[in-house]
Parts: sequence; structure tokens; C-alpha cells
Amino acid sequence: MMYGWNGWGMWFVGPVMLVLIVWLVVWLVRDTGGSTTDPGYGPRRVLEDRFAQGEIDRDEYLERLSTLEKR
Repeated sequence: MMYGWNGWGMWFVGPVMLVLIVWLVVWLVRDTGGSTTDPGYGPRRVLEDRFAQGEIDRDEYLERLSTLEKR
């Protein structure tokens, strides 16, 4: 017995649904990944954040900043 869509049934719908689900998962991961590969989020930004949060003092900040600028 043929089921729906002139016999296409799950032979067509199954793979299409699988592709759509995989595409959706990839899109969601890439869109909401929170990646630090943003060009504005480099070593200098990390250093500035650490200094702003009080994790490092002024002397350590300036020392590390000069090291970054030498690269």
C-alpha cells in the first residue's frame, strides 16, 4: 500500500526532514554561539576587561599592554 504523495512517503519526507533539522541546529549554533572570534574581541580587549574588573592592577596592565604592542 502506498502512503501519501503518490508513494513518496517517508522515502522523501524522512531525508528532507533530517536535512532541515541539521540545518536548523547548525544555524542556531552559529547564530547564538557567543564565539570570541569577533574581530573586536582580541587579546587587547581581554586585557582591558581584566583591568576594568580589577583582576590585574595598573602596573601589570601596562606591562602586558606593552608586550602586546611589541608583537
